[in-house]
Amino acid sequence: MRVSPLTFLSCRCPPHESRIVLIGCPFDLTSSFRPGSRFAPSSIRQASWNLESFSPGLQRDLEGAPVADLGDLELSGTPEKAIREIEEAISEVVSAGKLPFLLGGEHLVSLGAVRALKAAYEGLTVLQVDAHADLRDQYLGAELSHATVMRRVVEELGAERVFQVGVRSWAPEEWRWAKAKGTFLGEGPDTPIPRELQEVPLYLTVDLDVLDPGVCPGVGTPEPGGWTFKELESFLGRLPFERIVGVDVVELSPPFDPSGVSSVVAAKVVRELLLSLL
Repeated sequence: MRVSPLTFLSCRCPPHESRIVLIGCPFDLTSSFRPGSRFAPSSIRQASWNLESFSPGLQRDLEGAPVADLGDLELSGTPEKAIREIEEAISEVVSAGKLPFLLGGEHLVSLGAVRALKAAYEGLTVLQVDAHADLRDQYLGAELSHATVMRRVVEELGAERVFQVGVRSWAPEEWRWAKAKGTFLGEGPDTPIPRELQEVPLYLTVDLDVLDPGVCPGVGTPEPGGWTFKELESFLGRLPFERIVGVDVVELSPPFDPSGVSSVVAAKVVRELLLSLL
């Protein structure tokens, strides 16, 4: 673990006293279009200091909250090893009774977290908020990729335990597969949330490209026609946060937004999620 000189906002709670643990996963080895998400954890932390710790919408404050920022994992240079290292780190967090919150990194980092949480929570279910399905069986000859991660998650949990919202870009085989398996709930932010998510341990993965490129241009694979920030905020506000056992926010690619606005957007998404979990 590499300790960051900056924490996310005021998340300086000692780890043993915390309820939620932030872990950066600076990994983008399989990024195929716009790499750079390895810089996202540090960029999100830096941008967070331009935000207030208080959320007027939630009426909650991160100042003094039981959230520890452990810094970044030092990940190996192959997808297989990196996923295993993430799994081991998250297993330690869960064994200590903490809720893991990952700062990606590309979307493949989710697989390591899901594997760790699957071992700890029977019936683990994943809710993916994303512009892309990430359901290819292989991409560019690789089974481990940001474009295949949800297919690998389905292999871990079963299709009945994976739900997808916001997807607006599909490969033909992904569309047919999702329709046959029933993983896709809907494209819009008003998509109904299945009641069963109120009864299962839930892992939430938020790919920032669900947002419109006009809102968050600095992502690995931007897709026009996306959600506004308020729409994402409204959707997240309907989730059963008491059931959530792990979270990640992925695919910010800071080099592709020199203005830094995308990092601020990502930091605010993280802040709102953290406060919703408290």
